[in-house]
This record gives sequence, C-alpha cells and structure tokens, in this order.
Amino acid sequence: MSTENTMESKAVARHARVTPQKARRVVDLIRGKQADAAVATLRFAPQGASETVLKVLQSAIANARVKADAASVAFDERDLIVSAAFVDEGPTMKRFRPRAQGRAGRINKRTSHITVFVAPKTTTSQTAGKAGAR
Repeated sequence: MSTENTMESKAVARHARVTPQKARRVVDLIRGKQADAAVATLRFAPQGASETVLKVLQSAIANARVKADAASVAFDERDLIVSAAFVDEGPTMKRFRPRAQGRAGRINKRTSHITVFVAPKTTTSQTAGKAGAR
C-alpha cells in the first residue's frame, strides 16, 4: 500500500440544518475541483448552504494536513482535489403549525449529512471508482 493512496482524507458534518436538496446544489459546484478553487467558489456562492459546505471542506483540508504531518510527507494544499463530495439525508424534525378550523399543518425541518473527500491529484483516478459505488 503506497503512501499516496492513504493520503485521502475526509470530513463529515452530521445533522446540518440545511435541506439535502439545497446542500446538493452547492456540493455539485465543487466536486472534482482543486481544493483552493473550491474554497474560493464557496466563499462567493450566494446559497446559504455554502457556508456549511465550506466548513466541511476546510476541515477535510486540515485533516489532510494532519495526515501528511503524521506520515512525514510534504504537504501542499494546491495539490489537493475534491475527489468526492456527497450529501445524505439526516433525520427530519417534525413540527406543527396551527391552521384554519382547528387543524394542524405539519412542517418538516430537514437535516443533512455532508461528506467531503480530498486527495492529492495522483490518487483521483483511484478514488473516482469508490465514489461512484456509494
């Protein structure tokens, strides 16, 4: 097992209070991009979910830095690529709002589990197969 294969790192934000549909729109913007370009994209994206996805991406980059330091490998943030990023649906909080004639309307407050993988450029072809299987 080579050191480059183990240099892939991930970060997960669980129970993020953003709907999965809205978070997927933002995650689709950064998938496959270089990490620094993805950070710049998220900083200026108008969507509200971009702030949460940005935090997850920065955490994945920091995790890659820690992993590289532990393995005594040279680390350059410009070599990282967002190899995989996806959003899963978290638990839904159910709330009720009073409606006309004594009825109650249900309101679903959805949550998301946001996962971002970053890897050096050389391992993206290997991780692309793993991301498609999810």
